[in-house]
Amino acid sequence: MTRLDRRCEGHGLDDHLRDHGLPPLRRGPVRTLQLNIGKRCNLACHHCHVESGPGRSEAMDREGVRRVLELLERNPGVETLDITGGAPELNPHFRPLVAGARALGRRVIDRCNLTVLYEPGQDDTARFLADHDVEIIASLPCYTRDNVEAQRGRGVFGRSIDALQHLNALGYGRPASHLRLDLVYNPVGAFLPPPQQQLEDDYRKELDELFGIVFHHLLTITNMPIKRFGHELVRDGRLDEYMLLLVDHFNARTLPGLMCRELLSVGWDGRIWDCDFNQMLEIPLGAAKTEATATIWEIDDLRRLEGRPISTAAHCFACTAGGGSSCGGTIA
Repeated sequence: MTRLDRRCEGHGLDDHLRDHGLPPLRRGPVRTLQLNIGKRCNLACHHCHVESGPGRSEAMDREGVRRVLELLERNPGVETLDITGGAPELNPHFRPLVAGARALGRRVIDRCNLTVLYEPGQDDTARFLADHDVEIIASLPCYTRDNVEAQRGRGVFGRSIDALQHLNALGYGRPASHLRLDLVYNPVGAFLPPPQQQLEDDYRKELDELFGIVFHHLLTITNMPIKRFGHELVRDGRLDEYMLLLVDHFNARTLPGLMCRELLSVGWDGRIWDCDFNQMLEIPLGAAKTEATATIWEIDDLRRLEGRPISTAAHCFACTAGGGSSCGGTIA
């Protein structure tokens, strides 16, 4: 564990809540199962809190996928399977997972980096997603080439635009279409996202006028001061400045809508966590009775987690700053 990760692990949000007369965070019903199906990715983005990339090999196996589907079947209150990575489409068991979850009547989200649709063996992935009514949340950190490629690498912008046009041709993102296409904005640097609706209007205008691209909504997500982006902050001597920005913009109105209240994060190895960020820092599930994090093989009824405490650390201030940040975008 790096110096930065130790620092984030050692200073939670709990003290701040107590100082403001607010109760600690506790879980509500689990409505979303967010599954990190693997860390392999065709990109290595600067802001990536997973530190995924082409050289990573961690991936959920067939038995893990089977168990996730079994959990969905046993827990009808879980409405959504949110699949992330890495590039989740690169896992060889991605399609059986999607098909199985849809057969169970669950809403399925694919967090897609767009460029993966042009990787070998992915030629029909977009059609597969459309045929199974999978919602796509696509990363596009800006509508300009320079900003996108500064964060994600050379050539990424053009391939992302091509992918969005292809998805539009399949029906994704169109106003009357049931094929939902949302875009994700991450700041390029150490600052908070602008107001989500204002930025969405800008994206909509620019992408339509320049490329004829349409989408449903834009989600703004605050960069987490951990892993790859966190290391960049340390290198540039800006970690303290960024953490102060997050703490100074703490917004208590975000607390009821924090994703960790109704989301359970599952790692590629089957371990469960309070959120995807805690997973990357290996901060044990708040409901765990020991430091050993629980796994999907040790729990059948997810309702047992309701009302249990949520583990917090310094990075949690990113979710509570300004308008708030979650996998669904701005909270308040």
